[in-house]
Amino acid sequence: MAKESNQQLSGAPTDTPYASSASELSNSSFMAPLNPGDKRRPSVVASAGSRQSRSFIRRDSSDSDPLSALEHALTPNIETEAERAAREPISHVRTGATATSIGSAASRSPNFEVVFDDDGQDNPEKWSDNPRNWPLWYRAYTIFGVSFSTWVVVFYSTSYTSSIPGVMEEFDTSSTVATLGVTTYLLGLAAGTLIVAPASELYGRYPVYLVCQIIFTLLVVPGALAKNLEGILVVRFFGAFFGAAMVSNSPGTVVDISSEEYRALAMSMWSIAPLNGPTTGPIVGGFLYEYFGWRWNAWIAVILGGVSIIFIAAMKETYAPSILQAKAAKRRKETGDPRWWCRYDQKVCMWHLIKLSLSRPFVLSFTEPILWFLNIWISVIYAILYLCFVAYPIVFTEHRGWNAGMSGLAFSGIGIGTMMAIFAEPLIRKLINSHPKDPETGRVYPEAAGGIMLIGSVCTAVGQLCFSWTCLPTSIHWAAPIAFGIPFGAGNTLTFIYGSNYLASAYGVYAASALAGNAVMRSAIGGILPLAGPKMYASLTPQWAGTLLGLLEAALIPIPIIFYRYGARIRAKSKIIRQMRDDTVRNERTSRKQDGKNSGARACNEASQAEGSAPPGGVVPGANSDEEKGAAHLNSTAVQEKEKEGGSPGNERKDEIIV
Repeated sequence: MAKESNQQLSGAPTDTPYASSASELSNSSFMAPLNPGDKRRPSVVASAGSRQSRSFIRRDSSDSDPLSALEHALTPNIETEAERAAREPISHVRTGATATSIGSAASRSPNFEVVFDDDGQDNPEKWSDNPRNWPLWYRAYTIFGVSFSTWVVVFYSTSYTSSIPGVMEEFDTSSTVATLGVTTYLLGLAAGTLIVAPASELYGRYPVYLVCQIIFTLLVVPGALAKNLEGILVVRFFGAFFGAAMVSNSPGTVVDISSEEYRALAMSMWSIAPLNGPTTGPIVGGFLYEYFGWRWNAWIAVILGGVSIIFIAAMKETYAPSILQAKAAKRRKETGDPRWWCRYDQKVCMWHLIKLSLSRPFVLSFTEPILWFLNIWISVIYAILYLCFVAYPIVFTEHRGWNAGMSGLAFSGIGIGTMMAIFAEPLIRKLINSHPKDPETGRVYPEAAGGIMLIGSVCTAVGQLCFSWTCLPTSIHWAAPIAFGIPFGAGNTLTFIYGSNYLASAYGVYAASALAGNAVMRSAIGGILPLAGPKMYASLTPQWAGTLLGLLEAALIPIPIIFYRYGARIRAKSKIIRQMRDDTVRNERTSRKQDGKNSGARACNEASQAEGSAPPGGVVPGANSDEEKGAAHLNSTAVQEKEKEGGSPGNERKDEIIV
């Protein structure tokens, strides 16, 4: 029997629920199954769940994925030294109604480790338990489902803006007060990003998606039936709070089921709907308000939310740790043998996860100069985008006399620009990959994205300024201001995607916290700035108010220039990045030692089985076999050595790279 251990365990870092698998399947086709001829033990690196340090995996491909850094924040990874002490020791895991003893990873036999068997590869009629080996049609369906569901949440954030005139009339309030519906929604997204979204690390993606999307949809109903504005503001906040789970976690699902070679393509396919959510909201909402009334902007969200729930209900779990944990628990229950385990049996301490999710993004945001500037830059551009949902109705409805439906169509220019930026991904990839690569990882340095960030920043400022100068007087053709929405939309998309990519590349295992801090700040500023829109445009006129915003965006252009030219020096002076590199080196050194010991244990097991001392597939429970003694001796040695190093015996790594 595996011995119980009260040692503290390692696992995926609590702030980084997802991680990068930067080297697997470099020659595979899009979402292609793993190679059935590979006789090595399947690794979670090939699924979406490796804890191996990605900084030391060399890539042979000359065409690296410029979005791979974002993956670092989207799949399980190694934890830092500071997080180890907060792990819950595993002494029991529930299997059905019985509490079953499970030893620490250092005392477990490799023969009983549960991994992906990839049996669906050889038998097309039998589904593999590895999400990356699911049928292509089902993985495409999964991407469509999470993309559509995310779009519903984002769509509802801006469709409300088309209802503001109706809300003002029914509740006899000002446009500034009615605009609070946008503010509370974005603040709800910010809060949910910190609290609800990380729950997928504890419970898996599927249950979090399903429960949160159901609650989101139910909370839209009171908004459609509201008798006062206060009720609308409250339910919009809490609806967005739960909707944030979809917005934050759905990119991780794409990473779970796609191979690296075409992951950028898969992410582009996924992003088409969510990134166009802000522009499709007022387009659809304008016509609904004009023909059916303002409440139908909530009812359509209920209908779309119900459809998204159906899509989600037909999905399967894609998060590798949850799949393997369930598989190990099932094996223990079916066999009655408590020695079956997986590398993700280590449970994250829930309170520690909440503490990190709430504190670390703010600590990084206030102590890291990189985040000071990039957060301000991205947040201002994001906030001005949401201010457009106040400005466009003023220009096209109040001054040009368009009805609500036609006024919504004015956002089509921004939508076209967004699509152009998404479809330009192959060209952008070539541009980024033309930069020098890190010899350790084979990836380009984070600063390679700086050029694209600069292009996005310039396009945003130019689009905003030109819109301001052509929106009025009405003698200027209406097509001119709409056309200048194209560079504005493209610039916003490039800024958001590649600014986030820079943060993910720079902060590695801390990427999720850095991105969460960025999301909170941009949502807060994006929610507050539109409140000033009505009075600002009324006092300064749309031309001068828009010019002021365009000049503000132009004043921020030096930020991507500085990071493009001097980003490496700035990163070198970051305390947290230096700590991350030290932790990475220490974890790699420790894991290499443990990998050697695990290999010795497996060799001992094979030798014992060849001599007939143990049946195939495992040892006899309670038997004092040579295999069990050898493994116990090696694991005991590993524990002693790790204690000398000051580490936790449960923090070893058993990953194997499949290429």
